[in-house]
Amino acid sequence: MKITGFRSLTTVQEWGRPVGDANGVFGDGVVTVPIIVVDTDEGISGIGLGPAVEAELIFAAIDGEDPRGVTALYDRMLRQTFKAGHAGAVFGTIGAFDTALWDIKARAAGEPLWRLLGGRDRTVPAYASGLDIGLTDTELVSTYQVYAEHGLKSAKLKGGLDVQRDVRRLSLVREVLTEAAHGLRPALMLDANEAWTRKQAVRHVCELERILDLTWVEEPVRRWDAEGLAVVGRGIRASIASGENLTGLEQYRPLLAAGAIDIVQSAAVWGVTHFLRVSALAHAHDLPVSPIGNSPIGLLHAATSVPNHLASELQDLRPPAGVSVDLHVEDGAFVLGDSAGLGIEIDEDVIAAATRRMVALTNDGPHVRPERAGKRLLAVTDGNAAPPTPAPSLADPAPPRPDEASSTPYW
Repeated sequence: MKITGFRSLTTVQEWGRPVGDANGVFGDGVVTVPIIVVDTDEGISGIGLGPAVEAELIFAAIDGEDPRGVTALYDRMLRQTFKAGHAGAVFGTIGAFDTALWDIKARAAGEPLWRLLGGRDRTVPAYASGLDIGLTDTELVSTYQVYAEHGLKSAKLKGGLDVQRDVRRLSLVREVLTEAAHGLRPALMLDANEAWTRKQAVRHVCELERILDLTWVEEPVRRWDAEGLAVVGRGIRASIASGENLTGLEQYRPLLAAGAIDIVQSAAVWGVTHFLRVSALAHAHDLPVSPIGNSPIGLLHAATSVPNHLASELQDLRPPAGVSVDLHVEDGAFVLGDSAGLGIEIDEDVIAAATRRMVALTNDGPHVRPERAGKRLLAVTDGNAAPPTPAPSLADPAPPRPDEASSTPYW
């Protein structure tokens, strides 16, 4: 079997609500989803969700090769980008090719990837993650009620801009999940998306922990700040989670050496081989791993085969337009199917139609770091530094969205 070519496609994820984080929000809830398809001379094609930046250059490393030698081909792709480096979207392109190759390997073997990798149990524990910072309280409750209906008992909220708002929203979600879990205390996580300095992080989280029990705080400071992550970790009760934006094992080493992270994360877009290697590195430090991303299909399969998987992020319950996946969510877990490979199929006509109605990427949103990130003096939007008040019940009226509030800015 030989690799003969590839093609790139772009579809969309239509959330039906605003999605974003502390850095910005996509108000229309429409997010582009790039796809790479790798073809072979035996008619078996593999699918990887990820960008196609420098794709021709990277593909040259695997063109004509047997796709079943996946890990060796992964290293060939890394070497192909040696001089310019493999960070950012280029690493995502390598990850998309890598995932497509694993898909081919498992399809050729006639097995689902989870079985090929040595997994025993097809169920993968999940936690809910709504990218929800742009929602009103009413919308937030409605969103997490849907997750609760699928048995989710853990949730990660986006926050970090307003202590009182974070307390209120985390408490509302806790109430939703507790009711659905018949009194079982849910795990709550907060993702600040690198919006704080070290001192801001400790002050903000300590205020939250006066009222709430947080399982982890995600990316409280910049991803590479090993000392800063360790300082924050020593100053709060919650665990520190990070790693989704790290592109290579060499970037994890200083963080692990400093004891800076408690939950080791890896983004779906970086590929299966990267996740397996990150998992082994974390396991050597007795740390759990947790995949990140809206379409972590490859990493879900891989998670069944690693001993230190904790839980995987569940964002939208629906796949992108034109993409079908052989899995479902039940009793708080992803349940993988028996289809050979990743269990992904695509409808290129539906994808083409989605592409035609796709809007251009704007110059704002969560992909752009705000100018004032890490420079805000206050952690509350109304300028009142008083301790946060107890959270309201579900019946209390919802305050306006952040972009509708008439309060003074927090910087």
